[in-house]
Amino acid sequence: ACARSNSNRAAIGHLHRQLYGRQYPVLLVNTDGSTVRLRYGEPKRILMMPLDSNTLPEAERKARLRRHFPSKVKAKEEETFEGIDLDTYKKFWKK
Repeated sequence: ACARSNSNRAAIGHLHRQLYGRQYPVLLVNTDGSTVRLRYGEPKRILMMPLDSNTLPEAERKARLRRHFPSKVKAKEEETFEGIDLDTYKKFWKK
């Protein structure tokens, strides 16, 4: 079989490529705040480099961990109707 390398080949089946040639302009933000424009394979606006927590001071590292993993929500106590005088709300009841 003759394999043609022209535009008609894509009409027969799918393109046999691992990566496609389209690149999108993306802004890369480094951990120190500097930015670089580059071409990326996916359409995104901003890419952020991950921050290495080993280089941070101990207090800032613990503060970041507390923000990422907040403590569990405490259960609230249910309100009771023992201290409420129901005669004050008698005018709102339907007869």
